[in-house]
Amino acid sequence: MDLNFTPEEIAFRDEVRDFVAHALPADIQHKVINGLILESTDYIRWQKILHEKGWGGSAWKPEFGGTGWDPVRQYIFDEECAAAGAPRAIPFGLKMVAPVIMQFGSPAQQHRFLPKILSADEWWCQGYSEPGSGSDLASLKTRAVREGDHYVVNGQKTWTTQGQYADWIFCLVRTDSEVKPQRGISFLLIDMKTPGITVRPIITMDGAHEVNEVWFENVKVPVENLVGEENAGWTYAKFLLGHERTNIAGIGIAKRELARLKRLAALETKRGKPLIKDPMFASRIAQVEIDLTALEITNLRVLSAEAERRAPGPEASILKIKGTEIQQAITELLVQVAGPYGLQLRREAMAAGYQGDPVGPFYAVPLAAHYLNMRKLSIYGGSNEIQKNIISQMILGL
Repeated sequence: MDLNFTPEEIAFRDEVRDFVAHALPADIQHKVINGLILESTDYIRWQKILHEKGWGGSAWKPEFGGTGWDPVRQYIFDEECAAAGAPRAIPFGLKMVAPVIMQFGSPAQQHRFLPKILSADEWWCQGYSEPGSGSDLASLKTRAVREGDHYVVNGQKTWTTQGQYADWIFCLVRTDSEVKPQRGISFLLIDMKTPGITVRPIITMDGAHEVNEVWFENVKVPVENLVGEENAGWTYAKFLLGHERTNIAGIGIAKRELARLKRLAALETKRGKPLIKDPMFASRIAQVEIDLTALEITNLRVLSAEAERRAPGPEASILKIKGTEIQQAITELLVQVAGPYGLQLRREAMAAGYQGDPVGPFYAVPLAAHYLNMRKLSIYGGSNEIQKNIISQMILGL
């Protein structure tokens, strides 16, 4: 397999690079490059710019308004956007529920939801995890009982990322308790403005309001918001998780942050010796770079399989495990580069335009918060321990 880009792909890369350089708003780029707080409006503004260009759905088929790019061009696009400091696309609409609706949704659902996802006119969140059902997702207890032309939903979802902004939530709900757990689950699309829905913030250890718990109390959901068949939601959930785990690998973002790590490690310290000159520290950076290169090659192999119209399989678990470990390792090294200044946790100083006097260099301000926030990567999307079980069963046959 030739992993080098073709001349056509290199020309495409140059086109993307030129567009992003001119179209990416400078204030958004500043926030991303320096690890400052991004507002929901920043993500929406960038998605609308891409949509106007016709690049809003890089992985979507043309019949749904997408680019029709093959997986390699999608990869190039994501990598160039990350390198330039563009915000990561919020995946819940574009890269998670949209593929499910395209594959399993009705024509009416496709017509209703996909255009507004593409244009960022509607924000989505994910209703999978529950207080007692995280990696063991099949044990979920949120119930949906059909009453005429509606389902009545009761239960709780947790760790709902960006749920405070969401217009819609896609949920796994239990519609049959008398069968094997995986066979009694359905996939519902729920309007977050429906009476009976309560969103409560969960403040994470980095001081951010990123995740929430969502309560459903006698929430009425029209039957036409059921995706596919009743009790077949586990099939759709596995399809979605394959896409999610591939996205979590975050190779483009890791490459950008690795470059940032090298840049900061090369700065003069009070002792006058850049940390990158320390052989032990340099070797740790080198190991991360080696791992990232290997991961990138593995990802290109997965993309090659997708080009043959094969959906992401258990190999997505490999990307998820190693990708999250690499991102966590980079944040750890960044904190070490800043020394004692990297230990401060002042969330207010991470806001763009902060007028206070930060302790130490400006670049050190967000490092502790990012380190703490990135601890979640090896848990969500199915914990890395669960991913190892998937690999052992489905790849190694153990």
